[in-house]
This record gives sequence, structure tokens and C-alpha cells, in this order.
Amino acid sequence: MRRSLETALAAALFAVVGIGGVVYGARSWMPPLASRHGAGIDAMLLYLLVTVGGLFLTGYLALAYLIWRGGRRDRIGTRLASHKTEVVLSVVLGLGMAVIAEGGVLGIGMPVWTEYFDAAPPADATVIEVTAQQFMWNVRYPGADGRFGRTAPQLVDETTNPLGLDRSDPAATDDIVTINEIAVPFGRAVRIRLHAKDVIHSFFLPHFRVKQDAVPGMTPEMVFFPTSTGSFELACAELCGLAHYRMRGFFNVVSETQFRAWLSTQAATR
Repeated sequence: MRRSLETALAAALFAVVGIGGVVYGARSWMPPLASRHGAGIDAMLLYLLVTVGGLFLTGYLALAYLIWRGGRRDRIGTRLASHKTEVVLSVVLGLGMAVIAEGGVLGIGMPVWTEYFDAAPPADATVIEVTAQQFMWNVRYPGADGRFGRTAPQLVDETTNPLGLDRSDPAATDDIVTINEIAVPFGRAVRIRLHAKDVIHSFFLPHFRVKQDAVPGMTPEMVFFPTSTGSFELACAELCGLAHYRMRGFFNVVSETQFRAWLSTQAATR
């Protein structure tokens, strides 16, 4: 009687863990979507949660059943399958899980990857340079001439010229620099060029499903299309030092008129 109770409790424990894990994982985890390519990322995450959750639940319920059934035996049972059958079954199940988990991700994710990294940016895309440093985001716009001016490390002054702009370059005289604030016009793609001054940072816009490491010596680019207006949080998703928690900015999607007015204001206060 005691052994039957222990067996039932052990089997119930595994069944509860499996069911509870699926119920817990079925919650809504992501903030509201605000970009076009983000729909594909959400679909990929949903696919992963459903397939892995199904495998997780199946495994725990099967384990619970085997514990419940095998725990009542008085002696070891006969072998149900040959060694060869067990090996073949293990390989088939392993490959099947890999195909389910990775095949769907590749099928859904490759178009998203192409749009996000490989597609040519539209000619009217808003081009912005973002330079991460402990513990702020330096944002640069090309100004009225549409060109970014030269920069030089020896010109860097953390108070007056954090990006080292060469003001002797005509293309640099109208460049606009802000800190922790990005504004873009609604209805146009956004092209972000990332830099890092010190350590590895991570440019993270959760509402847009945008996340890209900023690595010193590299200039990764991202292209995405906002689908909602508003003010969204920009965070650093890489532990970059003791004040990492302070590395926070705002990404504002506004109308074209508001964007032009904002640029004019920033240029006037440069």
C-alpha cells in the first residue's frame, strides 16, 4: 500500500511539473508589437513555445506514466525491444525533435533575417548612427546635407564633443547629436548604424523586436519599419559595467511634420 502511494505521488509530481510548466509558459511574454518584421519574430517564438512545450509536456507525462506503471512491479520485467530497435528509435526521435525545433525556426526565421539584415534599405530610410558608451547612447543625424561628417579619435571630448566630430569638415558642421533620444518619422524605414566606444553593449528595442550587439571596431546595421507611433524604451541588453542599469534611452516615432520640427529644434540648440 505504501509503495503504491509513493509511486502515485511520484508520478503525480512529474505530471504536475509538466502541466504546470506548459501553463506557465503559455502566458503573453512580449510587449505590444510596433514593427513590421516583428510579426515574423513573434511567429517564430510562438512556434518554438508550442513545439517545445508539446515535447516538454509529452516527455513529462510519459515519464509519469512509466513511473506509475513500473513502480507497482515486484520484479524486473522482460526486455520489450532489442538493442538495435532502441538505438534506431533513439536516433529517429532525436532527429525528429531536431527537425521540429530547428526546421520550423529556419522556415519562419530566414525571411525575417533577410528583411532585417540582408535587404537593401529603401532610399528614403531614416539613417541614424548610434554610438554606445558607458552608460549612454550617442545619436547622430546627418543634418540638412544628408551626409555624415568626419570623426577623429583625437578630437573626442566627453563634455563638448563625445563623438570626435571634425568641425573643419563641411559635412560635419550640420550634423545633429543627441544623447539617449532618437526620433524617427512614421511611415519610413529606419536604418541604424551601430558603434561602441568602450565595451560590448546591446541595442535593444523590445517593442520593435530589435536587438543587436554594439561591438568596438565593428559597425553592424539594422533596417526595420515601425508600424506604431509613440515613445518606446531603448535599453542596453548587455551587462556593460556597474552603472549598466542607467543606460536607458527613448525611441520616438512621430509624424513627418513633428520629426522635421524636432530636427530643427535640435539643430538650433547644437
